[in-house]
Amino acid sequence: MQKIGVIGGSRYFGKLVVKRLQAAGHQVTVINRGSTSPPGGVEHLVVDRNDEAALTAALDSRTFDVVVDQVCYTPVQAAIAARAFAGRTRRYVMTSTIEVYDPANAALPTVPPGTPVPEEIVDPAAWLVAMDLPWHDDAYLEAHYAEGKRQAEAIFARAGSFEFASVRSAHVLGGGAQEFTGRLAYYIGRITKGEEITVHAKTLPTVFIHYEELADLLLWATTADFTGPVNACSDGPLDVHDLAAIIATQVGREAVYRTVPAGEDASPFSFDRHYAMSNARAKELGFSFSHTTDWLPGAVAEALATEPSPTA
Repeated sequence: MQKIGVIGGSRYFGKLVVKRLQAAGHQVTVINRGSTSPPGGVEHLVVDRNDEAALTAALDSRTFDVVVDQVCYTPVQAAIAARAFAGRTRRYVMTSTIEVYDPANAALPTVPPGTPVPEEIVDPAAWLVAMDLPWHDDAYLEAHYAEGKRQAEAIFARAGSFEFASVRSAHVLGGGAQEFTGRLAYYIGRITKGEEITVHAKTLPTVFIHYEELADLLLWATTADFTGPVNACSDGPLDVHDLAAIIATQVGREAVYRTVPAGEDASPFSFDRHYAMSNARAKELGFSFSHTTDWLPGAVAEALATEPSPTA
């Protein structure tokens, strides 16, 4: 049994991580603003992580073997947490994102299309941090989500008071209505109604992960001994046409496409730039991934079961 603190843990795969940590016999403390109560038997600290004094006071004399941070989006949040948990935990695991590799929002080394992107393309220990940017502004944060994650990783990587690992998640799907981004539902709705899906002239593949598989990987990361970033994605990249074809088969309709001009935004998961991740490091460390096409049809069926009838 370990004492594990989870920052966030109120929805989707974060909520599932809490349940699986508890089922594994760990003593779990959830730290969030209290929008949702954790399962029975889980300690709940209601506090805003952005308020350093309040966070430190809420933690009191508690210590943890591991902290799993599900909701760190900025270097400011990371710096607060690094100070608050210094001397309180031996290991810190942060949920990060595939978006850190997006060449559209950072000057990154070029990776040829078809070559899975490895973790070293973004080295948090060497990444420049700018604390004076308007990280508290919601609009700025939304527009700079990937950079916020890169800089948050950088803060933790340099903290030095605990082992740090970041889990860079692929696009997460599955769970029906729990999938709060609505991206799978978007495709199901448009294909079911015969509406156009906008795509780029040349679409490049991306990578995905089922929300339960990501929860499993985060559970594994609490006991693994690696540090630094690790990519989390199922085997088998898909482009937007592959994704739509699987959905079309499930709903019994053909997908309808419209090609957008170069430089124009297209539908979610239609990419004109390459940053599909490699999961080789996680495999070398001992984690086994499923294949995307093994679980995606089931995720589509689950989403369909929660969607209203198109004739309703």
